[in-house]
Amino acid sequence: MSDRLERVWHAINPARLRTTLMEMLEIYSPAGKEEDVQLYLEEFLQRAGFAVERQEVEEDRFNLRVTMGSAPPRLYLVGHVDTVPAWDLEEFEPVEEWGVVRGLGSADMKGGCAAMVETFLALASLPETERPPVGLLLVVGEEENGDGSATFLQTETPPWVVIGEPTSLAPCFSHYGYLEAGLVTRGRRIHSSLPELGHNAIESMLRVLLHLGRHPLFSRETPELVYSIRELSSARAGFVVPDRCEAWIDIHLPPEVDPAAVRQEMETQVEEATGFVDSLEIEMTFTFDSRGYRLAVDNWLSGVLEDVYPRLNLPLQHDAFRSHSDGNLFFEAGVKPLILGPGSLETAHTPDEQTTLGQVEDAARIYAALCLAAES
Repeated sequence: MSDRLERVWHAINPARLRTTLMEMLEIYSPAGKEEDVQLYLEEFLQRAGFAVERQEVEEDRFNLRVTMGSAPPRLYLVGHVDTVPAWDLEEFEPVEEWGVVRGLGSADMKGGCAAMVETFLALASLPETERPPVGLLLVVGEEENGDGSATFLQTETPPWVVIGEPTSLAPCFSHYGYLEAGLVTRGRRIHSSLPELGHNAIESMLRVLLHLGRHPLFSRETPELVYSIRELSSARAGFVVPDRCEAWIDIHLPPEVDPAAVRQEMETQVEEATGFVDSLEIEMTFTFDSRGYRLAVDNWLSGVLEDVYPRLNLPLQHDAFRSHSDGNLFFEAGVKPLILGPGSLETAHTPDEQTTLGQVEDAARIYAALCLAAES
C-alpha cells in the first residue's frame, strides 16, 4: 500500500461517516423534492472547507459539484441524493442496530453518497499538492428521468465516473439497458350488473398482458431479459364495468440487446392481440429507453480494484448492473462509468431497505484508492 493511500485510509472516520449517513436518512428527499438534503450536504461540505458549486436543474432543485487537484478531474464520484417516494414514512424511518442501517435510501443510494463525501473529507487531509484531480457530484432526479446528471453532462464529460449504486461492492463495468412501456385499454362503461352490455377494459388488459408474458422473449426460464409489470390501475367510478385500464411495464435488457428490437416485438404482439380480444382498443407508448453497455475490464480502475480488494478482505467478483441508473446517460455521453456501491438491489425500494456500516466504510476506502490512482 502506498504511503499516501495509507494516510487517506487512516483519515476516514467511521463515526463521522455513520453520522453523515444517519442524518441524510432523516431527510426525506424523493425525486423532485431534494432541496433539503442538498442544503444539508452543501453546508456540511462548506464547513469542511470545500468550494461547493450549485448546478441549477430547475427551481429549487440543483446538483452539488466539488473538485480538487490542479488539473481537470479525470474521475468523478457520482451519487444521487433522491429516493423513491415513501407510502408510509414511519415504515421507512432510519434505524441502526448492530451495524445494519435500515431506512429509505440507505442502499439506493445515500449509503454510497455518504461514503463519497467521507472519501472527499479524507482526501482533503492531504496537502494540496498531493490531492488528485477528481470531482464529487451529488445529483438530483435519478429515480425519475436523470435530469440532474443530464444537466451536468451539458457542460462536462469526464473520462470516468464511479456511481455508488447498490452492488454489494461488486464492481460493474457492464450495465443492463432499460425500456419503459405504458399500455392503456379502453372499454364501455355500464352498470356492473349488466357486464354483457359493456366492455371491460381490465379484462382486455389482462388478456394482452398474458399474451405478452407468453412470448419466449419474456420467458422466466431464460431470465436474462427482465420483464416486470410494475403498475396496473383502472378508472374508479363505483359499481360499473371499468372503461379504462392502464399498465406500466419495466424491461431490463442485457447489454447486447437493442431496445428498438424489443419495442418492435412488443408492438407485433399487441397487434396480434387484436385478433383474439374482441373490440380491443389499446394504446402502447414507450416513455423511456436506454441501451446497455459492456466495458472491457482490462482498464486502470480494474487494476486498482485487484490490488485493493484483497487488502480489505473482499471478494472481487465483476458483475453487470441489472437495474437502470444514470450510468446509461453517462455512457451515451461518452463517459466510462463504473457502478460500485454499498447495499444491494434486493432490498432497495422496499420497507426492508438496508446496508451495513461496514460496507459503507469499505466503499469509502475503495473510492479513495480509485481517486488517488486517477492522476496517473
